Amino acid sequence: MAEGEGSGGAEDRKPKSDEAHSAFTPPAGTAPEPVDEDQPTSEFSVPGGLPAVPAEPEGSAFAPPATYSAQHSPPAYTPGQGFPVSLMKESPWQDRMRTMLRMPVDVRPVPETVHKHSEPAVGRVLDLTLRIGELLLAGGEGAEDVEAAMFAVARSYGLDRCEPTVTFTLLSITHQPSLVDDPVSASRTVRRRGTDYTRLAAVYRLVDDISAHEIELSLEEAYRRLAEIRRNRHPYPSWVLTAAAGLLAGAASTLVGGGVLVFFAAAIGAMLGDRLAWLCAGRGLPEFYQFVVAAMPPAAIGVALKLAEIDVRSSAVITGGLFALLPGRALVAAVQDGLTGFYITASARLLEVMYLFIGIIMGVLVVLYLGLQLGPSPKPEEVLHITQRPLIQIAASMVLVFTFAILLQQERSTVGIVTLNGGVAWVTFGALHYAGGIPPVPSTAIAAGLVGLFGQLFSRYRFASALPYTTAAIGPLLPGSATYYGLLLIAENRLNEGLASLVNAAAIALAIAIGVNLGSETSRLFMRIPGAASAAKRRAAKRTRGF
Repeated sequence: MAEGEGSGGAEDRKPKSDEAHSAFTPPAGTAPEPVDEDQPTSEFSVPGGLPAVPAEPEGSAFAPPATYSAQHSPPAYTPGQGFPVSLMKESPWQDRMRTMLRMPVDVRPVPETVHKHSEPAVGRVLDLTLRIGELLLAGGEGAEDVEAAMFAVARSYGLDRCEPTVTFTLLSITHQPSLVDDPVSASRTVRRRGTDYTRLAAVYRLVDDISAHEIELSLEEAYRRLAEIRRNRHPYPSWVLTAAAGLLAGAASTLVGGGVLVFFAAAIGAMLGDRLAWLCAGRGLPEFYQFVVAAMPPAAIGVALKLAEIDVRSSAVITGGLFALLPGRALVAAVQDGLTGFYITASARLLEVMYLFIGIIMGVLVVLYLGLQLGPSPKPEEVLHITQRPLIQIAASMVLVFTFAILLQQERSTVGIVTLNGGVAWVTFGALHYAGGIPPVPSTAIAAGLVGLFGQLFSRYRFASALPYTTAAIGPLLPGSATYYGLLLIAENRLNEGLASLVNAAAIALAIAIGVNLGSETSRLFMRIPGAASAAKRRAAKRTRGF
């Protein structure tokens, strides 16, 4: 029995299979750990016998966020050593807001205690912000400046975690009180756009008062002032605008070599075109057809003078009419948006410029083609031959800028300044091109750069928009002669030469737009800009679009 029992016990101690040698089998004499069926094991669980890892402290990236309301939310993140970008209160609000817009949301400085409204009504603040942005965008302001104004209004009323977005016809803004609260978004569509720089300046003054630390402007007062701005009538009646369009065309014809008779012929043609455009607008026709109709009367008068064989410079009549129609304002705004990273808005504005330019080409080409069928062919080369009359041309350029400012509905206090700025631009262009022999494209770019530089300095001095000080001043630099020369060649079936002249006109127009923007950016070298001292240390404050 003992032997049988011994052999049986030895047999029981033999491993029954290979599973007995598994590394996961607990050794003999140890109690197996209880297995919780409801909690599956994980490869990240702490092995037995090791000390437990302490719980993550509050605020760790791996700890679940605590639930809190917007009223008790922690302030925006600020580094322990202090915020590296100095946002001086004495700087213009445009520069301060633009600097903060280029920062990530989590590193923007915390706004000071808001006294304008104890508890900001989010819906009303967002609505006020959108209405102000709508007036600015409809008035031709650049997308970046519109975003800066919207951000300034929202931040002044306590909504610091806001993200405004601007496209060609749509404005939107989103406010998220904290990381765990639902965002609130609102949008507004810009359906009508018009040029009224007096209204634009009033909106800028409103934004300046809202963002000023020493002025307490409630929401109700801001709404009241905004309603007054929208109800205000244009500063100049329609007959003044028509007369200004005639004087602009007459001054432009004198600028390119016309005499007294050409001056009056160009003025009459431009006024007839302006009245026809107003008639088409009253009938609801699109702006494209308004430009087609407005380009026909000056061209018709120029062709009639040529057919009558009157010894005048008939080409200057058509060129003067083109100066009154070329969309220089829209082109400058389009290039500015593209250079500041708003490519969708820039593309839409460039497309608008292209449509308007094609409308002008169609109106002039129809009249020129009919004129060629009725009489002798004009000499296209005389279009580019401009007699140099420095004093008369300087006076004509200043009259052109003055009337252009009237057409833009500018305030009377800014008309004199922009007229002087335009005179300086023409003197610079004449000295470089006529006296120095520099080609027209670089000469135009340098003159436009001075326009942008002085315009930006004037606007910062008066805490206003730069458009009233720059847009009208580029009038004498517009490529009216190159445009008409190209159209005349196309009408004579010289397509290659005509297209080359139109490309040259487009290059001059782009030189104007880029020069104005470059001059505006250069002006920042002479001003105290928030964050300029620490720009090298803080790369996140720079633009990151496109990288």
